[in-house]
Amino acid sequence: MKKFSYVLVGIALSVCLAGCGEESGGSVSSVREERQEADRREIEEEFEAEEEPEVEEEPEVEEEPEVEEDSSTAGYSEGRFGDTMKTYFFDYTINSAYLCEEYNGYQPAEGKCILVAEATIRNTFHESIEMYDTDFQIQWNSDGEDDYDFPITAYVDPVSDEQLQSTYKLGINDEVTGLLVFEVPTGEEDFSISYLELFDDDSEGDVYFVYFSAQMQ
Repeated sequence: MKKFSYVLVGIALSVCLAGCGEESGGSVSSVREERQEADRREIEEEFEAEEEPEVEEEPEVEEEPEVEEDSSTAGYSEGRFGDTMKTYFFDYTINSAYLCEEYNGYQPAEGKCILVAEATIRNTFHESIEMYDTDFQIQWNSDGEDDYDFPITAYVDPVSDEQLQSTYKLGINDEVTGLLVFEVPTGEEDFSISYLELFDDDSEGDVYFVYFSAQMQ
């Protein structure tokens, strides 16, 4: 009976040891897996936490202020008495101007007087050019659409030998000085004489203005 008891006890101990071994072995394996999982998470977190290379922001570019074009190069040019206006075909200068009630017997329309301007014109083109009285136009200090006119030679024959003719030819480098005579509203003192470049294909070029004041004589 004792021997049988020892055997039972041995079997019981074996079973307990085996159970403990299995329980102990399962616990170590579980801890190792948990540790490996924790290490894996830590590595992933460290990898994700690595700072991405900083991307330098492009500096803001300040908009450069708009530069106004020089009036002499933007299709428009202006001058005063004595200034030489250099057009595509010729140079012209308004030397002086004055107002009068009538000019050499020519009587203006009611409410108007006469403006007499002396102009010098020189051909700077590479060939002879035909000039016209309507090349030059007078404007006065007003915003009306019809506040301009051409020399009186556009309507009547010249009344003075000093007047520039309705048409005349200028050879290469030729120069002429003469009078442009206009009708203008009485009471106006501020004026401009302009020239607009016109080409054979009916296109327009630059426009030139000479501004001045004129007094009654």
